Parts: sequence; C-alpha cells; structure tokens
Amino acid sequence: MDRVALTDGLELSRIVYGMWRVIDDVSDPARVQAKIEACLEQGITTLDQADIYGHYLAESVLGGMFRVAPHLRDKVEIVTKCGIVLPGGPIRARVKHYDTSRRHIRTAVEASLAKMRIERIDLLLLHRPDPFMDPGETARALDELVTEGKVRALGVSNFRPQDWRLLQAFLGTGLVTNQIEMSLLRPDPFLNDELAFLQERRIAPMAWSPLGGGALFSNENSALSELLDDIAARHGTGRAAVAVAWLLAHPAKIMPVVGTNSPERIRELSDALTVDMDRQTWFELLTAATGHEVL
Repeated sequence: MDRVALTDGLELSRIVYGMWRVIDDVSDPARVQAKIEACLEQGITTLDQADIYGHYLAESVLGGMFRVAPHLRDKVEIVTKCGIVLPGGPIRARVKHYDTSRRHIRTAVEASLAKMRIERIDLLLLHRPDPFMDPGETARALDELVTEGKVRALGVSNFRPQDWRLLQAFLGTGLVTNQIEMSLLRPDPFLNDELAFLQERRIAPMAWSPLGGGALFSNENSALSELLDDIAARHGTGRAAVAVAWLLAHPAKIMPVVGTNSPERIRELSDALTVDMDRQTWFELLTAATGHEVL
C-alpha cells in the first residue's frame, strides 16, 4: 500500500483505520489485536483515535490491546485528537464545548498517552476550530508538546482555511494535515476552497466518514447507487471499495479514514486499491452524487 509522507520521519498509510467503534470490544483485547493485525496484513498501519471516542473509552481499549501485545506499537502510527469537551466526561461540564486552552490541551495529551500506554503521539489533531480560541496560547501549548517529544507532528480536523491560517500564524511547528469530511455524499470540499487550500500548500488531507457514515449503503440517490453497484460488479468488489477508490484517485493524496468493527470487512479495505478510477469515471460518480453535470 502507498504511504504518504507528512513530515520528516512521519509517514501514514494511504488508508487509515478509524477506531471510533472500538469500544464494542472493551472487554476483548484479543479481538482488537485481531483487527489491528488484519489492517497490518494489508499495509494499513495508521490508527485514528480521539480522546472523546466511545465517551472517553476508545483510547483505553487500544491501550488494553497494547498491554497484551506491546510488539504492535512499533508497527503502527497513532493519530488522536483533542479539543472537544463532553458533559459526563472526566472534566465537569454543563454543556458540550471546545477547549483549546494550554491547560486543557496538555491535560488531554497526558491522559491520551496514559490511556493508550504509549510514550508519544505520532500525530495530534485539534478536533474542531474553537471560536473562543486564544491562538497564541493554543500554539504555545502545541509547540511545547512537540519540543518535549510527546507529540511528533501537528494537524487539525474540520478547520476551514481561515481557521488554519489563524493557528498557523502563531505556531512555530508546521501543520501537516487537515482531517475533513469528504465522500460522495459530501463532495463539497472538491467544489469549494477547502481542498484547493490544502493542495496549494502541498498538504495531504485525511477524509473522515468516507462512506457517509454508512449512508452509502442505503442511499436514496438511485443514480449514484446504481453507478456504484455497476462499477463494483465490474471489479468484483462492493460499493465501499468504489467509494474509497474515488477519494484515493484524487491527486491531493487523500487518506480516507475507514472504520468498521468486523475483521472480515477490515480485510476488504484494500479492495479499493484494485478499482480502476479514471478521470471520466471519477466525474461520472461526481455527477451522480451532485445530481447535475459540471458546468
């Protein structure tokens, strides 16, 4: 599987395994290990986490797997996120909110390291742009974590170009990616400034919900569904592989973050690499997704 170099010393696998559903295996580290090994068999080495996944439990589930299979830590890259606070979590909160203060970022990172039983986070993302952010304070906290060796590289998630520019203006460390929602059911980044902004900066993006949260499998857009099934049949695969291949084909080097809790489906993730996605097929799918041809 191809790899994407984000910065010196850090490469991610082209397909990333999303772990937001891993809490289903909260008491079964052997099953978690089987899923990670199924990823590694295909060259999928990058694991995507967040402090709030599974209402603050998902990172601990991964840590439980590393406790019984510590040899796997050196075979994977770990991405995690911070900056969202949920009521009922470890921090007393009356309302869901964002917190990009130095204190919160450092506390969240220390907790993530402890939960996952690791010494360094390979890629730390701010989960959402914070309208109450003090960019100087936020940047100082992030730069400190890199300097201290607790975080290897920095990125963001769901940031619009103006949010990126604001944070980067105060950072000494360069941001290396933006994880945004992109799929055939959410093609907006291809048509507005989100993806072009990153390409201009030679930044490879990550794509969350590349299957539309599973909605592609029950999509009411019959034209898109029929086209996906037709392409899938020609390649002996399924809709998911075609939808992921559509993202992989783009020259921006998009890294889809695909989450499934089935080892069998995990072994099918690399089927996307077998789908021939030429320019006209790519636009056929875009046309079906948007409901109109390009101007």
